[in-house]
Amino acid sequence: MSDSVAETKQATNREIIVARDVHKWFGQLHVLRGIDLTVNVGEVVVIFGASGSGKSTFIRTINRLEEHQRGTITVDGIELTNDIRNIAAVRSEIGMVFQSFNLFPHLTALQNITLAPMRVRKYARKDADAVGMKLLERVGIPEQAHKYPAQLSGGQQQRVAIARALAMQPKIMLFDEPTSALDPEMISEVLDVMRGLAEEQGMTMICVTHEMGFARAVANRMVFFDEGVIVEEGPPQQIFETPQQERTKRFLSQILH
Repeated sequence: MSDSVAETKQATNREIIVARDVHKWFGQLHVLRGIDLTVNVGEVVVIFGASGSGKSTFIRTINRLEEHQRGTITVDGIELTNDIRNIAAVRSEIGMVFQSFNLFPHLTALQNITLAPMRVRKYARKDADAVGMKLLERVGIPEQAHKYPAQLSGGQQQRVAIARALAMQPKIMLFDEPTSALDPEMISEVLDVMRGLAEEQGMTMICVTHEMGFARAVANRMVFFDEGVIVEEGPPQQIFETPQQERTKRFLSQILH
């Protein structure tokens, strides 16, 4: 594998996510303060910044897990409004992986993956199981298919969660700090799966993460959030080697020491 997935993976010029002047308040707290961000088909974007900078809130607005109060967010030509049909249409194109794995404890790994395709896409169990096993192979744990979440390590559970998100054949994958709840030795196995996804042509990814080695190797673009605004964005080489803003330099110096 090349040192930089971003070098081998070309994003298209077609916009798939467009956020314009996005604002979000939690009561009096102004969490997002006019976010403008465009993501193209096939692009891998890493969002980074300190805790409380608004990055996780922003990624959650993209599939309406959080409602923005001002501005517009358009996903693959569909604007996110209060229209339930629009929200459902957008969510059908997005897979999301969280910090916590959110697996159903009473279902096996395979059953966790096949539940949505059977219920939403009306797959027959045999077809859903075939898809589920392929996805477990893709994330490197086919032998864990019939184990329950409590029998799996954190890294294995997160890989099941990624496979579950992929089962709906999304155009976009959102990752909200997917390794932050993992022990250090399990982080690399999840990042390896994400790196493999990033290499696929056509998969658009937005990752909120503190894993700077992953960002350097995989991202087409990095976006630095601070206090609810985008302070700086650019390709990894520029962000790491010649950051333009003092706030970016200061943050990187704290996490790269």
